[in-house]
Amino acid sequence: MPARRTLWLMGPTSGGKTTIAVAVIAALREKGVPAIHFDGDEVRDFFGTTHGFAAEDRLRVVKVLVHLANKAMDAGLTVIVSALTANPDARAYVREHTNNIQIGYVSCSIETCMERDPKGLYERASSGEIDTLIGYNTPYPPLDDPDLVLDTENKSLDAITTETVRFLTGV
Repeated sequence: MPARRTLWLMGPTSGGKTTIAVAVIAALREKGVPAIHFDGDEVRDFFGTTHGFAAEDRLRVVKVLVHLANKAMDAGLTVIVSALTANPDARAYVREHTNNIQIGYVSCSIETCMERDPKGLYERASSGEIDTLIGYNTPYPPLDDPDLVLDTENKSLDAITTETVRFLTGV
């Protein structure tokens, strides 16, 4: 049985973080690895309008995700978190406070993210309806030191899933 760990998937909106996480969780479970996925949007939705998109609100969501990830890992699960995690303070908090953390960077150009845009966020940002979309209204800062880079622009979901499962399990 592979060592339990938390894989935190960071990347721009519509880059494929959640899609990868869902596929990897399914593949891990097929191999008998107990695993769980926590998504930044799900946590944000749980809190409703009490969490906005200011840096301090984003950090609160990250802190909740870290807490959930640590509890799940303590319970014997492999954890995958999918969350934008663009701010330096949030990234530092994840690194410092998440047990057995590995960082996966979901690499995808903003142009491709805009083409995917399943929630219509880039369209809303381009029309001026929202002004807090990181990657459009402000740059998505690249990660300096990810443990794994997942290129959703040039690799298939199957290839990325296989690569990620091997990374997590060693097989």
